[in-house]
Amino acid sequence: MAEKPKIFNKKIIAETRLFCIEEMDVKFSNGQQRKFERLSRSQSNGAVLIVPLLDNETVLLVREYSAGIDRYELGLPKGKVDAGENALNAANRELKEEVGYGAKQLHSLASLSIAPSYLEHMIDIVIARDLYEEKLPGDEPEELEVIPWKLDNIQGLLATGECSEARSIAALYMTRDYLEI
Repeated sequence: MAEKPKIFNKKIIAETRLFCIEEMDVKFSNGQQRKFERLSRSQSNGAVLIVPLLDNETVLLVREYSAGIDRYELGLPKGKVDAGENALNAANRELKEEVGYGAKQLHSLASLSIAPSYLEHMIDIVIARDLYEEKLPGDEPEELEVIPWKLDNIQGLLATGECSEARSIAALYMTRDYLEI
C-alpha cells in the first residue's frame, strides 16, 4: 500500500453557515503535488442514519422534503450528532424527534462516506430495535410522515422512485443482510 499523501497547506476558500470549502495542497510519496478541494461541515460532530425496526421484518421510513433535489423523498431518519453526544445517543434522540419512537436497543452497524474524494462527511449507521413511543420536538419545518416498509421488499421501494438516497439504500440492504432476511 502506498504511503498516505501529506497535506502541507490547507485554507478555507468559501464558507456558509453549514459548509466550508477547503483547498488543500497535497504531496504524494512519488513527489507529485496537487491541489484538492473538499466540502466539509462547519463545526460538525458527526452524523447518524437510523434504521428503526418495528419488528425483524419492518423498517420505519420517513417522507421529507429534500431541498437538494427539490422533492419529497422516502428514506431513513438521520441527523447530526450534537456536542456532548455519542452516535448512539444522537440516534435515539433523532429517532424520537423524527419518528416518534425511542429504542431500547441500539447497534452501530457501519460508517459510510458519500463521495470521499470531495466530501469530508461520514455517517454512522445505527440499527434501532425494541421501539417504544416517545416524541421529542425536532427542528423539521413540518411533521414527517412515517411509513412502515417490509425489508424483504427493498426493490419495491426503489421501484416507487421515491427513494434515491444511496445512504438509505445501502443501510437497508446492510440491515437486511445483518438480520439474514
